[in-house]
Amino acid sequence: MGFLDRIGNFFGRIARAKFGRIEGIVIPLGLLLAALTLRPYDPPIVQQMRNLVFDSYQRIAPRQYDSTLPIRIGDIDEKSLNTFGQWPWSRSQMARIIDRLRELGAAVVGIDIIYAEPDRTAPAAIAKNLPTDGSFDTAKEMLLRLPDPDQDLANSIAQIPTIIPFAALGTDPQRPQNLPLRKAGYAFAGDNPVQYIRPWRFWVTSLPELEKAATGIGSVNADPDPDGIIRQVSLFLQLPDKDNPTPFYPSMTAEAIRIAQGQTTYAVKSSGASGVISFGEHTGISVVKIGQALIPTNSQGAVILYDTGHQKERFFSLADLMSPDFDPSIVAGRIIFIGSSSEGLRDYKPTPNEESMTGVEIHAQIAEQIFGGTYLQRPDWADGLEFVTLAALGVILTILAQLRRALVGFGIAAFGIIGSFGASYYLFITRGFELDPLYPAGAAFLIFVTATLIGYIRTEQEKAQVRGAFSLYLSPVLVDQVSKNREQLKLGGENRDLTVMFCDIRGFTKMSEGLDPQQLTHVINQFLTPMTDIIQANGGTIDKYIGDCIMAFWNAPLDIPQHERKAVTAAYGMRSELVRLNETLAAEAAATGAKKIEIKIGIGLNTGIACVGNMGSKQRFGYSALGDTVNTASRLESLSPAYFVDLVLGEETALASAGLALLELDQVRVKGKNLPVRIYTGLGDEKVAQSNSFVALKSLHDAMLGAYRDQSWSSARASLALAREAAPEALAKFYDMYEARITDYATNPPPKDWDGVYVAMTKGG
Repeated sequence: MGFLDRIGNFFGRIARAKFGRIEGIVIPLGLLLAALTLRPYDPPIVQQMRNLVFDSYQRIAPRQYDSTLPIRIGDIDEKSLNTFGQWPWSRSQMARIIDRLRELGAAVVGIDIIYAEPDRTAPAAIAKNLPTDGSFDTAKEMLLRLPDPDQDLANSIAQIPTIIPFAALGTDPQRPQNLPLRKAGYAFAGDNPVQYIRPWRFWVTSLPELEKAATGIGSVNADPDPDGIIRQVSLFLQLPDKDNPTPFYPSMTAEAIRIAQGQTTYAVKSSGASGVISFGEHTGISVVKIGQALIPTNSQGAVILYDTGHQKERFFSLADLMSPDFDPSIVAGRIIFIGSSSEGLRDYKPTPNEESMTGVEIHAQIAEQIFGGTYLQRPDWADGLEFVTLAALGVILTILAQLRRALVGFGIAAFGIIGSFGASYYLFITRGFELDPLYPAGAAFLIFVTATLIGYIRTEQEKAQVRGAFSLYLSPVLVDQVSKNREQLKLGGENRDLTVMFCDIRGFTKMSEGLDPQQLTHVINQFLTPMTDIIQANGGTIDKYIGDCIMAFWNAPLDIPQHERKAVTAAYGMRSELVRLNETLAAEAAATGAKKIEIKIGIGLNTGIACVGNMGSKQRFGYSALGDTVNTASRLESLSPAYFVDLVLGEETALASAGLALLELDQVRVKGKNLPVRIYTGLGDEKVAQSNSFVALKSLHDAMLGAYRDQSWSSARASLALAREAAPEALAKFYDMYEARITDYATNPPPKDWDGVYVAMTKGG
């Protein structure tokens, strides 16, 4: 069973369920309770939907870039690579860049490049790779006397406040794990942050001599959410330092802010601290203080990125830096992050407003937010407000649904949704608050829809009781149509292409003579009920019951594609059902000692134009079909005993049912019609039609009819004999009839103008 089938079955079960007033209240309130219970757990799907809302806010109203903020990025761009050569550059080259920044008055330098291994271009490394041949000894000695590039870089770093990076890793880097040096202390109020800050098991650091020379050491991690988008940057991360009660290590941005203010300590405020509203709950970190900067964070100490998107003004090329004409004001007094936007070196990550942004620009944006005091935050009271909003909307909408005030409820639901999003967006652009409008409004609307659906189903069930009563007398399809279109309750009809069925019990009069009225009624009801079910299951409409006869038709009042084939399929189903019914009647007779009854039927099917509609008088009318097509169907049903078959099809019905196992019976001119009619019978479905046995039978059968109509009596007799051997037992008497005809015609030939048409002189043949 496919997904759509399961969904259909689910809603089908809902529609069939019995809903009273109690269920109409309990189920929506149960959904409300479930939504309120689920909210504190904040499942990933809820987080993702909420993030999409806040991403949309940022795209509509991004943070405006402020070029006066003291943050710039020294870019290792394509121009720099063309100027200084391919990457990696010698550490001596990077030392010259650091020296140049110092000369121009940079306040702090943050290098977003991890130098985890010695410079491969160092003289000592080159000397080590020279051949051991003695002729190279002099060259080796000269190389070893040259300055070490790593030491050059360390010396330059020591001359200006510089931050060098380390990176926390998700997997083992397969190298010795030396913890980064800590350049600052920590103080905290409230809960110990160790339980909130994310721990890491692996990391990679810069060379020890660089760490010793640096003023600060910070992580360059900017970890994406599950959907791959960077929305926040942690100010701290945790490494497994067992000897330290606060094993925290700052980010490069946090170190840049600390060093720029000349601070030596980070202050972390968590739940339980004075001024933090947490209602006794352990809600995590609330504020980080770095010098004069009070930075609101999430529970894990991360700053939410308020994205400007990529801004070219943040960057300057390191190639330009070395030019004598470089404007010192670009660098003087500023924090300079060094990173790369080059295609081969860039570390691009998606943000709310940018499909790909360099990691160094993300760190620069966080520094800008801190210096500018521009934050996004989720207030301590946000969860409580969202909880109350959901509860209030859910209760109000449930009550309105019970009062069956759907339009009023829909208006309130729409107002609640629009109001939630409007208030959320207003507080976002004015206060930087991230308040979730989606979960409260969406959950409340779902509760309202559920309550309204239950009310609708309850109303439909009440209507169904009335329709059910009328359906005992009328076709369920007609009852449904009339309930939707009361204007159809008038006299009138239309010409439509119909397939008409007549089904009659053979020998009913004789059978009924041995039964009392109760027994006869029981037998008739046992026959009519399953046969009616089969007809309606195949799209047919019951016209009427005429004693033991059923009249039905297809393709009215609704259009039924392939109605001819559906009618034949229904006839096959009635044939199979008759076998089961006779077995049941035989078992009943054996159990009661009553007379054994075996029902035999004849079915006639004909397709053509008929008038169908409400027929009768203004006082009483019924939905029925009239016309020559109907009369012919009745004649065909009456021909079935003459041809010793239980199913006779008109030519139009047979032609439209190509692919089924059909055999032509004859050409007949029924009473009341001048033109002959080809008639057929059916032996089975497509599978039977494709079987070797039926293919062989049909070939022999058609050959017999062809020879018969050509008056080739000997050929007809020979083909008949072969067809009889290939045919099922049910056709034995049919071939007996043709054998008698052929014998008679062979002795008493028909007139010369005989056209092979059999003339049915009476209604029944």
